[in-house]
Amino acid sequence: MKVYAGIGTHTPFADIAAHVRRVEALGYDGIKVPETVNDGMITAALVAEHSERLRIVTSIILAFPRAPMQLAYSAWGVQQLAAGRLNLGLGTQVKGNIEGRYGVPWTPPIPRMREYLQLLQAIFGAFQSGEGVRFEGEQYRITRLQPRFNPGPIDHPAPSLWLGAVNPAICRLAGELADGVLTHPTNSSPRYLREVTLANIAEGAKRAGRDPSDIELIPSLQLLTGATQAAIDRQREVVRDSMGFWYSTPPYWPTLQIHGWTELGLELRELTRAGKWDEMSSLISDDLIDALMPEGTYDRIADIILEWYGDIVDGVTFPLPEDPAQDEQVVRVIEQLQAG
Repeated sequence: MKVYAGIGTHTPFADIAAHVRRVEALGYDGIKVPETVNDGMITAALVAEHSERLRIVTSIILAFPRAPMQLAYSAWGVQQLAAGRLNLGLGTQVKGNIEGRYGVPWTPPIPRMREYLQLLQAIFGAFQSGEGVRFEGEQYRITRLQPRFNPGPIDHPAPSLWLGAVNPAICRLAGELADGVLTHPTNSSPRYLREVTLANIAEGAKRAGRDPSDIELIPSLQLLTGATQAAIDRQREVVRDSMGFWYSTPPYWPTLQIHGWTELGLELRELTRAGKWDEMSSLISDDLIDALMPEGTYDRIADIILEWYGDIVDGVTFPLPEDPAQDEQVVRVIEQLQAG
């Protein structure tokens, strides 16, 4: 099992180099690059510049606010800088954010993402061959790539294409076209991964004549872990607040439904409509947290993660400790997971 570190969503660009060097020194296999308040492709370039072996997984780059050619140029350059270590994870986001935050028209996301992936593959092929590209779909149309604007081949394969996937339809699309799948913290329980994510990846792969085992899966685990139980208990309250916010959003309700908490999503949504944001965490029970999140101190957590996920995922995310004095404990966890 591969082990990935993360990067804080508000980490300044100036702090990326030191963070990446620490991650690499601790023995992580890779690092997941977010896109929340910073441009994820700039972050990925900084990770590439300041690391030598870490696998770089963008988790996730928002596709629809960017023209496919624009993203292809960025990814091609980062892949060259990273000597082939870039894995380009893409996501759709939701209508409210695409229209309201980015000012980009919203169209049905599955056919749009299908064309986006196909177009990226075509552009990468044109970059490597030095030829032009022609793509005419319902969502995107590119008919021109003059030699002057073609960056030309690199000495590495094109970036692999991953999808951030929550619902069954995007999982099926990933099975057809993607190299890997990244989940959201709200749909990363073992039961959801088995019954929804993997089942639909397999369906899509079968439709495309692919082997489902060729498609990697990295869940976005929300772990409760630390050196002491007191540290875990503090995390639990932070997680309770996050879960109250996440599960007020209908696209994340399938996890609640599959685990028997269907009414909770409706109750949380009513609180958001009433502006009662501070009351949402009170609806998140310990039973729900225990059902969805592995918990254990550093001396126990590796065994717990392997028990929950060992036979269904290709990698997991494990957080760096806030206190560098605990780094050696985390090194042992990483080694246990890698050996598991």
